[in-house]
Amino acid sequence: MKNRRRKALPIGTLLMFIASAALLLTSSIGSAQAALTYFSETYKSQVELYNIGVTLVENGQDVAYRNYGNEADGNWEESGSGLLGNMLAEGETLKLGKAYPEELTVRNSGKIDEFVRVNIYRYWVKGEKEEKCQELSPELIKLERANEDLWIEDETATTAERLVLYYTEPLAAGEVALPFSKTLTIDGGVAKFVTKETLQVDGKTVTRTTYDYNGVEFRLEVEANAVQTHNAEDAIISAWGRDVDVHPNGKPLRLG
Repeated sequence: MKNRRRKALPIGTLLMFIASAALLLTSSIGSAQAALTYFSETYKSQVELYNIGVTLVENGQDVAYRNYGNEADGNWEESGSGLLGNMLAEGETLKLGKAYPEELTVRNSGKIDEFVRVNIYRYWVKGEKEEKCQELSPELIKLERANEDLWIEDETATTAERLVLYYTEPLAAGEVALPFSKTLTIDGGVAKFVTKETLQVDGKTVTRTTYDYNGVEFRLEVEANAVQTHNAEDAIISAWGRDVDVHPNGKPLRLG
């Protein structure tokens, strides 16, 4: 499904739209959520705002994109389905500790060169209100990284829940970046959190074991952002608030 917008959405509205568009994948342990990609609209002083676009690619398939049109009027097209839609075969349940293929990358779906970054979110929720399960570590949701020499981590922005990666190479129109991930694994350590209760049943002592995190759901969200390569240092600090150096010592992009 395609949607057109005539002006930038406030970030709060955008995030709610992303959540409502998410595809949930039910499994024995929980579910996974995908976020639409979006372009950071903050930097608008250059006419090259138009013709820019970015697409999130999962295992060789486009899962979400946002592309700006040929006119500098702020119009764009976007579409998205969700991550992990083909992770499990029909009738298959999620197996703890199993590494599932999850090759994620981005493609420049615009008409100008651009730099890209991704924000990856991992967390757990529980209950009907989907409250965050703070006591369960995001590190149990293991997204194996790839091409770490090209996808560099912004350690100043990364948290236990969020991983921020910058692609050091500029992407030409139509070019696909090398993947930033390989596999997704839900750590079997989740099953180690149990509560044991001793009961008397029909005169016998019975020990009942309950999994503390039965019914929890995991969330995996990815945002892909893009800015123009023209005046890239100014564009990135304006759009993303991050100082970078472009083309120092032959390396296209370096975090300042």
